[in-house]
Amino acid sequence: MSTREVDIAIIGSGTAGMSAYRQARKRTDRIALIEGGPFGTTCARVGCMPSKLLIAAAEARHRLAVLPAFGIASDAGRVDGRAVMKRVRDERDRFVGFVLDAVAGFDPAHVLRAHAEFEDPHTLKLSPAMDGSVPPVERVRAGRIIIATGSRPAIPAVLRAAGDRLIISDDVFDWQDLPGSVAVFGAGVIGLELGQALHRLGVRVHLFGRDGRIGAISDPVVRAEARRLIAAELPLSLDAADVRVERDGEAVVVHFTDPGSAATSERFDYLLAATGRTPNVEMLALEHSGLELDARGLPVFDPQTTRAGDSHVFIAGDADADRVLLHEAADEGHLAGEQAARYPAVYRHTRRTPLGVVFSDPQIAYAGRRHAQLLADGVDFAVGEVSFEDQGRSRVMLVNHGLLRVYGEQGSGLLLGAEMIGPQNEHIAHLLAWAIQARMTVAGVLQMPFYHPTIEEGLRTALRELLTALGMGAAPPLHCIDCGPGA
Repeated sequence: MSTREVDIAIIGSGTAGMSAYRQARKRTDRIALIEGGPFGTTCARVGCMPSKLLIAAAEARHRLAVLPAFGIASDAGRVDGRAVMKRVRDERDRFVGFVLDAVAGFDPAHVLRAHAEFEDPHTLKLSPAMDGSVPPVERVRAGRIIIATGSRPAIPAVLRAAGDRLIISDDVFDWQDLPGSVAVFGAGVIGLELGQALHRLGVRVHLFGRDGRIGAISDPVVRAEARRLIAAELPLSLDAADVRVERDGEAVVVHFTDPGSAATSERFDYLLAATGRTPNVEMLALEHSGLELDARGLPVFDPQTTRAGDSHVFIAGDADADRVLLHEAADEGHLAGEQAARYPAVYRHTRRTPLGVVFSDPQIAYAGRRHAQLLADGVDFAVGEVSFEDQGRSRVMLVNHGLLRVYGEQGSGLLLGAEMIGPQNEHIAHLLAWAIQARMTVAGVLQMPFYHPTIEEGLRTALRELLTALGMGAAPPLHCIDCGPGA
């Protein structure tokens, strides 16, 4: 029975796995990088980049509708669905190519095309990969193991009645042409981004959600504003009840009831399930790993070490269901690879400040601790806000929609976090995340320069309101170099 002995075995070659491999290789050459599915990251193949390509096309067309308000005549903007999707596929394949080139640069002696599962805490049993590749050995015995198996779309049973008209985000980016209509289930990041983009490209879209949630917003005031703005553009049912799906020929029929309305039925060409993701761990036979598992069947781990309990196993990326974002997966993979390589000298790392962006229009974003987290943690905090409706630069650009809310700690005046929907909020969220990680106070941030006229001036307005809400008065003047007494 053939067995390969290694120092570190990494299961999965996505963003986290690749990052872990690079770090582990700095300290040992005895590595096995095990991949049972396609090489490449979720972001490159079906996530970040393909969706942004579709969004870019949608935004370009949407701006045509705004041009008359500037006094500029424009056509309606005929959409060539085949051309749109060809560019999406071509650019998607280009990004995937970069990832595959990176994998090709790994030592081929380290790469095993195989499915892996635990046989005991240190032994992984191998079987053929999805493409039929037969591994050269039957087992890998490793001193340390990194689980970086990623995630996959989670599809509720109620949606499966759509049959082959049920699609996930992966399928969208293989379309040859745009369909006539799509029911999008899930008003989180993926559902909102794709739903709005398809709508702006001329596809009839209805967006369905649960419990009134939209775009991962936890602040009820920001959420209400987001619902108002998105509902003004495309049909929303964020509190739909009695949902039932059925096939009728080549169409999907969705039966539902909105609060205060009669039961309704709508026909669609496709049903897009964007209802969250689930970690790929159920095929790992974790019951043989010796690890403590939580109620979801995931290893209990420390996010500041990526270590599962006091074991030799580390977990990173979407597989841990902690911070399911590409930059977080890269950070966790880096940390897991470093920790596994240094084991048993494991140490805790400070994580970067949380930062998330939904590339809707207006953009939704958060930085630092969110409203719900502050309430759950019992933090004594105050809130400052600004509406973008009358914000100068936003109004000039005719993108004056949205709301920004910032949170500060009572007593210390520390800037804690923010949630927002508004124009180009990806940039404001970055600025706030940097300031929060630097442990700046609200007063300290107000000492920073704000150029005029910019959208960022809206942030200054919110911070000034927050400073007042903290009972700290107006923003202090810049440090005076040559002031007299009492200045």
